[in-house]
Amino acid sequence: MRRFALGMMTSAALMAGLASQVQASSKDYSKSTKTDLVTKIMGNKSYQVYSSLKLEEVTKKVKTKTKEKKKYTVKKKVAVKKKSKKGKTKYKTVKQVKYKWVTKTAYKNVKKKWKFGKKLTVSADFRYAHVQSKSYKVKDGKRYYYIYVNGRPVGYVNEKAFALSKANVVSQVSLVNNPSDSVGFNAEDAINYVTDQHGSLVDNDSVEISCKSAELNISDTGYVSSRKAGTAVLTFKYGKAKATSKLTVRGDAKEGISSADVTPVKTDLPEITTWSARDGARLSSSSTITSKDAVSSSHKYWATKTMSGNAKGADIETIFYHPAVLSAPGSSNLEAKVSSAVQGIDFYDNDLVTSNLDLGQADNWEARGHMVYYNMRKVKKYNWQLIPSKMLSFNTWLSYIKNIKVSPYMKLGHGQSVGSTKKYVYVLANWNRSNNWSNSQELIRVKKSTMEIDKIWTFKVWNGSAKNPRIFLNADVIDDNTLLALFHNAYKHRYEYWKISRSGDSFKAKEVGATGSDLISNSAEVQGFVWNSAYDVYYIAFNDYLFKIGAGLDGKTDAGKLLNYYKFDTGRREFEGLSSYGPELYVNLNHPTETLKVNHITK
Repeated sequence: MRRFALGMMTSAALMAGLASQVQASSKDYSKSTKTDLVTKIMGNKSYQVYSSLKLEEVTKKVKTKTKEKKKYTVKKKVAVKKKSKKGKTKYKTVKQVKYKWVTKTAYKNVKKKWKFGKKLTVSADFRYAHVQSKSYKVKDGKRYYYIYVNGRPVGYVNEKAFALSKANVVSQVSLVNNPSDSVGFNAEDAINYVTDQHGSLVDNDSVEISCKSAELNISDTGYVSSRKAGTAVLTFKYGKAKATSKLTVRGDAKEGISSADVTPVKTDLPEITTWSARDGARLSSSSTITSKDAVSSSHKYWATKTMSGNAKGADIETIFYHPAVLSAPGSSNLEAKVSSAVQGIDFYDNDLVTSNLDLGQADNWEARGHMVYYNMRKVKKYNWQLIPSKMLSFNTWLSYIKNIKVSPYMKLGHGQSVGSTKKYVYVLANWNRSNNWSNSQELIRVKKSTMEIDKIWTFKVWNGSAKNPRIFLNADVIDDNTLLALFHNAYKHRYEYWKISRSGDSFKAKEVGATGSDLISNSAEVQGFVWNSAYDVYYIAFNDYLFKIGAGLDGKTDAGKLLNYYKFDTGRREFEGLSSYGPELYVNLNHPTETLKVNHITK
């Protein structure tokens, strides 16, 4: 079925159509044809990238023969008829006009010839980058697009370098059987990307989605209900691009029902309050970087207050400044814009992944953005801020680009429930304004090798029944089969810790600890949650506070016991995500976006 009418076509689609008309009717291809700024998806074939492409006038010397008569005069002796007395013939000299052919050298004046600029690199180097374009030139009937890569203007490449008329979707989606789910699964969540005939990203809303199933159906708004078991094949189509996904609603309606029966550990906390996020730092970190914007020194913040009274019980220090943006200027469309407003981070060895949502988008129901992968082995603390500019030499810039991967535009939810393993990145894409509804929770798995979604599950966690659901806004993935999740039970003034285990496509949940406190007394939202495996502790972040709680998962600590807290004077720059790998702990701050390492926290 066709899901959206022509009236809902995006401006990008309309402009692309107009551009095609211009290309068809125009005869002067020496000038660039301008289009709307669009995202380009790179294909598997590699083509040369050139610094420029010009149609030049060339003067050429050509030698030719011309049939032109030239007049000239010669002297000739002519016999006189009368002979002399001596019998000799007399002669006289006369002038005679003759003609001859001459060869002239001619010059052919002007000839137009395409000339490529310097060979910069090959398009394969940008396979996992964020590529955009807003103009092209036509040479010998072929389009050459001028591309921006991760925000930097680069050069021209043959459009065959792009994925032309391709649909890339998740091959398998597994949904929990949830009779109380009032929304269902949004089929658009399964889309990695769909492109048109020129390799431009198509808005998900413009993709035709159909459902073939004996038990399930898709609504006019594109949602598949999970209230009963069944299987379906979803077909995604746009023009010549087409792909399918297998969707299954699992059979066990009791899956995910558990008990919240752990006795919470009481705390002796004084009343602790923090500022509201609306009063936080307002310096934008998503504008185009300039030399004046680049930060050239590290931040270091000491804890000014702890539970033990030690004013310097911990400190956080900058290890990495993120790029200001990873998209071209004028990227107003959220699909095109890769903001530096990071909501969550995770480390695995030297791999860093971040969830990037544009400012204000994290509170939206269908919050979407991009995930970014960094190879920290190659990271330099300051220079990566300059990636979207031309302030780095091309070779230096290219060496950085090869160590960054940007995901397609995807569902992220609040973006703070991020975790990773050796091969995969996981995000629990929940809405942070759901008010603990009984709907299913969506777990998305992304392959690190491509930063594309390869599997989606949903699960539910209920305390006894749908009347007491547990929606997790913060979670940590500790391996490919296990989540640790945090739930704030505001009614009972406690935090609960849940272990969610996956076996195949099924999930089981168990409460593994509880803390008898709200920790922060003025309803501030949690900004990060992580389990530190080396010391068996949880860390929970609020604006400028960091709490350390015993996890009790391996017997090193008491589950749910408050061990310490730390207050950092960050200039009202709120924490946005926590991560731990081995004994190390990391936090993220925005305005500007930077990742910091936590030091001097004792066991």
